Parts: sequence; structure tokens; C-alpha cells
Amino acid sequence: MPMQKSKHVRIYTDLNEKNMVELNIGKHKDGSPANLLSTHANRHGLIAGATGTGKTVTLKRLAEQFSAAGVPVFLADVKGDITGIAEAGTPSDKLTEIITERGISEPDFQGFPTIMWDLYGKKGHQLRTTVSEMGPLLLSRVLDLNETQESVLTIVFKIADDDGLLLHDLKDLRAMLAYVSEQVKELKKDYGSISTQTLATIQRKIISLEEQDADEFFGLPALELPDLMRTNTDGKGYINLLAADKLMQSPTLYSTFLLWLLSELFEELPEVGDPDVPKFIFFFDEAHLLFDGTPKHLQQKIEQVVKLIRSKGVGVYFITQNPVDIPDSVLGQLGNRVQHALRAFTPKEQKAIKQAAQTYRVNPDVDVARAVQELEVGEALISFLDEDGAPSVVDRYFVIPTQSKFGPASESVVQSVHSSSPVGAKYNADRDDHSAHEELAKRQKERIENKPKEEKKEKKKSTTKKKSNRQGIGETLAKSAARSIGSSLGTAIKRGLLGALKL
Repeated sequence: MPMQKSKHVRIYTDLNEKNMVELNIGKHKDGSPANLLSTHANRHGLIAGATGTGKTVTLKRLAEQFSAAGVPVFLADVKGDITGIAEAGTPSDKLTEIITERGISEPDFQGFPTIMWDLYGKKGHQLRTTVSEMGPLLLSRVLDLNETQESVLTIVFKIADDDGLLLHDLKDLRAMLAYVSEQVKELKKDYGSISTQTLATIQRKIISLEEQDADEFFGLPALELPDLMRTNTDGKGYINLLAADKLMQSPTLYSTFLLWLLSELFEELPEVGDPDVPKFIFFFDEAHLLFDGTPKHLQQKIEQVVKLIRSKGVGVYFITQNPVDIPDSVLGQLGNRVQHALRAFTPKEQKAIKQAAQTYRVNPDVDVARAVQELEVGEALISFLDEDGAPSVVDRYFVIPTQSKFGPASESVVQSVHSSSPVGAKYNADRDDHSAHEELAKRQKERIENKPKEEKKEKKKSTTKKKSNRQGIGETLAKSAARSIGSSLGTAIKRGLLGALKL
């Protein structure tokens, strides 16, 4: 079913109707498989384990299987070593030894359709959103605003939203903050008290953000979801790979961006219930960053989005070192789990292992707390949802090796991915459309030009001091600007659960 929305021209085309697909992820020592059922893939999942235990291979194996089933995927490359998913793997003595020892067939080596993205525009297509689309709640997180500052920023967005004024980039936001500061007395009547000191503090935080090159993330052309939800001519889902090695130096920006994208999927996609095959799979690597220091009111909204987005056909898979990094309210929603080895060198780590063991359906033949410390590299405790949607009994499995190349892709393959990208022409060129900065500058110019005329009128007035019921020039111009901006850009803006733009 196509769907259009005035925010952008948004058209979604359902994937071809398919029956259930079994995604082969692991193999037991007795030869039985660990298969993830596509009908329950939108019930979310978890990949956990200490560094070096095999999480990346599991992540890539899942992404490959989803792609082969025709499901588009999004994942972040936090170390710069996942680009090899676009290139076919090759046999090696080490791989041959592993698959022989574990009784696994040699992979059908192949690369998978990939689109590379980068918030900085260096290692992939420039990935942007607008300030208006991110909204005050998530932007406050990026700017590290306190509760008072967040409330003031929310008012600034409300003023812009009520006027139908879109903020494309940080330049627009700074112009809006300056405008509100100048008109604070007039705006107080409709929006309450606004501290000019707090406005100045927010301005300084924005400048600091720009110095970190984070301003490159805001602007046009903004990402449109249909460009993530693509399949190639062979029916394979595109794997959207976000270069995040540099981005990880700004962990709050990284986690907030992924949260924004998650909120976009939630707000934009139609309800589909539980499809035979999910519409989209979203991997959230370094998931602990999403919850570290997150205010309670925001965490509650995150929990709600994770709970409700499954009905949009979207599966969210969190990757982290330890399950205790995920709040219980979210962890309880993750039905498909792959647990690699954990280390227990301290009492705190031992306690965490016991807590993790208690979250699995009991297997009398497996002592989870003990097994999780004994697992080999590439081995995991796996529990997927069964046909009835209940967690299967946890057991030990070897994760199937990837079909694609282990490690980064060769430069020639990367260049080929860029040159053959179906969206390159759209996102590789900057745009600077008319927005708040230009509109408010225009109003300021008109104000200056009209000032002599206003002064001339004032001279004709009686010198007798009388209380006037007429609007002051500041208020008149403010309302005139608001009407002009609103009529030129459309109706007032509405926002969703996490503050994402809804036009």
C-alpha cells in the first residue's frame, strides 16, 4: 500500500508476500540447527558477549540471512570492520579447521547488496536530518541540556512549530533563538516567561556542537525512509551500513541519531501487525550508550517505542557486552537472544552473570551461569521464539560462519558500492532551501527599512502621554512574521512520541 505524507514525498511499497522463512544462525553439536523464524523476527532481539567472543560474526550472519530473505537492514559499523559484508568471503586454513571441527558446511561465499552512509559524508553518502525533524527532546540530549534548558528549547521549538517555520540546520536554530531573545516580552503573553540567559547558554552549547563537526548532520537533503527500505533486482534486502568509527568519538550523538532513526520508523511506517517476513531490521550496536545517563522521562518513551514498533514490522536487535546494560523493561521485550561468553573477574561481574542466566527458559541439561563462562569464540547460548511465540529452551550452538568477507572490504569493492549506489545522486549534493535563517533575516531587514516611516508617524502623534491600546512595533512585526512564515510554509507542525516531526 503506498503512503504519502507532506513532510517529504514518502512512498512505501510492501515487500512481496512471502511465507515464513527460517534463518539459520547456529548449529548444535548434535547437528540440530538454531533457526530464527521470520514470523517472529519483529519481536526484537539481543546479541551479547564480552569483547572478542564473536558478536560481530553473529551480527553479520543475522544481517546476511535477513538480506537473503528480502529484508532491508540497518546497522552501524562502530569499528570500521563490517564493510566486508559487501564482498564475498574466501576459504582459509583457519576457517576450514573451524568448520571441520564443528561439523559445519563451508559457506556459500558471496557479498550482499550494501549502501554505505556516513554522518560526516566521508565514507558513504551524507546522512542528514533537519533540526525540526529531530525535535527538542532528542536535540536536548545531544546538547547535554539540563531540565530547565530543555524546557526553554521546547518553547523555542513550539514557537517555530506554531508558525509552521522549519529549522533545517543549526544556523536556523541559532537564528530562531536570537529572534525569541529579541521578542521575549511579546512572546511571553502566549508562551510564558523565557529566560534570555538560558537562551544564551543554549546558543553557546550549539556553537560547541558545531566545533565538533556535528552540524554536518543537520541539513538537506534529509534522509527519507524509503531509501533505507530497498531490495535489489535479485530480491535481496539492502544492508544500510553506517560508518560510525569517527562518530563513536561522540557517543551521545551516535546513540541519539540511532534513537532518532528509530523514532522516524515508528512515526512514519504503517501498522502491519506480525508479517510473515519483517519489513525492516534495525541493529543498535553499543546499546548501553542509549541508556547511560538517560533521563527517566526519555527512557520511558524509548521503552514505549520499542514496545510499539514491532507492530510496524520492524525488529530491533540490541548489541552489547552484557544483558544487564539493557533496562529490564526493554530486556523483557527481546525474544530472540544470542549470548556469547561473559567474563567474571569481580563479584559485580559474577552477579551480572547470574542475573543474565535467570532470563532464559530453563534447560535441565545446561547450567547457563556456568556455560556462559565456558563458551568458545563463535559459540553462543541461543534462545529464539518458537512457532507459538514462546522462548525456546536455551542451548549451546556454534554460530554459522559468514558468507561475506571477514574484516573490511577491499578498496575496489568499496568504490564499486559507492558508484553503483541507487541513492548516490540524491544524497551526495548539499541543498540550502529557504528556511528560518533567511525568513527571519528578511523580516529584520523589513523592520530596519520601515523604522524611518514609523518614526515619522510618531512625530505626528500628540505629545500628550496616553496609554495606548495599539500593539508595539515589535509585537506587530513579530505577528506579521509569524503569519507570513506560517502561510508560506504551511500549517502548524505536530510532533510524535519522541518529538519527531509530524506534518
